[in-house]
Amino acid sequence: MSEHPAYPVGLRLAGRRVLVLGGGTVAQRRLPALLAAGADVTLIAPAVTPSVEAMAETGELRWERRGYRRGDVDGAWYLLIATDDTEVNEAASAEAERLRVWCVRSDDAEAATAWTPATGRGDGVTVAVLTGRDPRRSAAVRDAVVEGLRDGTLAARRHRDRTPGVALVGGGPGDPDLITVRGRRLLAEADVVIADRLGPRDLLDELPPQVEVIDAAKIPYGRYMAQEAINAALIEHARAGRSVVRLKGGDPFVFGRGREEAQALAEAGIQVTVVPGVTSAISVPGAAGIPVTHRGVAHEFTVVSGHLPPDDPRSLVDWPALGALRGTLVLLMAVERMGAIAETLIRHGRSPATPTAVVQEGTTPAQRRVDATLGTVAARLTEAGIRPPAVIVVGDVVAVP
Repeated sequence: MSEHPAYPVGLRLAGRRVLVLGGGTVAQRRLPALLAAGADVTLIAPAVTPSVEAMAETGELRWERRGYRRGDVDGAWYLLIATDDTEVNEAASAEAERLRVWCVRSDDAEAATAWTPATGRGDGVTVAVLTGRDPRRSAAVRDAVVEGLRDGTLAARRHRDRTPGVALVGGGPGDPDLITVRGRRLLAEADVVIADRLGPRDLLDELPPQVEVIDAAKIPYGRYMAQEAINAALIEHARAGRSVVRLKGGDPFVFGRGREEAQALAEAGIQVTVVPGVTSAISVPGAAGIPVTHRGVAHEFTVVSGHLPPDDPRSLVDWPALGALRGTLVLLMAVERMGAIAETLIRHGRSPATPTAVVQEGTTPAQRRVDATLGTVAARLTEAGIRPPAVIVVGDVVAVP
């Protein structure tokens, strides 16, 4: 055989006869890809593995329980030789050469007329890698490409089959590695990203230069309220045929007004995709070593927004019920009103000695934790100079060693 590189090509085998000789583990590994391609597979072998036998029993392929005979290759488009009999392999390979049928040999790649690449699929793309005589390197390159396509670290933007619309993506609690794989992939494919202040900023630095990044806090409001202006911007860009990502911190539907945006987009006839995110209510305490539940300590947890003081008539929080609660209480957006919140909880039954922790900028390099009790937390916040964003945890789980 010459040292010329192989010429890569994609075979369309749907409905075409493929012959496989041998029913051992090599054939077992190769058969699923042939069947997925829609090939009409005939397998010839005196015995096969249980997995191959199951494929035959379910009608995925035809199994002829015998050895190879001259003439078997006639009419095949593609031949896979995977027996452990060298004489049979050479005879079948010679027949394939005479009939001009592409032939793969598992025992002797140099004697074959075709090589099977290391293949994989990611984000609707089939990846096939050939590195000559180094199949392990082929597999390593394949895995790296497929993983990059899946998690969005390998930018491969769609062009022909992209569907304009909006994806509401939860960016997670702050660490860029905590965004979901799907969220990162959609970011890599976006034309426009409208980001919240609390969205993971490092993710924006990874975007290609042609992506338009818009700070939601800087959208001109004019006659609109802030949320109405954001909704209008989402609709405007989607109607212009762009793929838009609305990047939010945490999860879009946990105090993120994601449902309001989804409703506005649906009413405007815009396709909406919701990508859940890792909410800070659970992940930030966890990053600081605090479980929101723990066997024998707390079997429930409640997540509450503290953006309104307890005596505000607009508040929908049942503070008396929370004061009587014995489980874990997780407070978001509560730093500035923690004094009033603590007083209210104590007044309605929660012990001032209840362990309490504040975690600022959780999951980021700037993360820090301040411990206190419910009775002292407001003063400790001031002493420590805690600023938002921070998550406050009230309950015995804070003291779990």
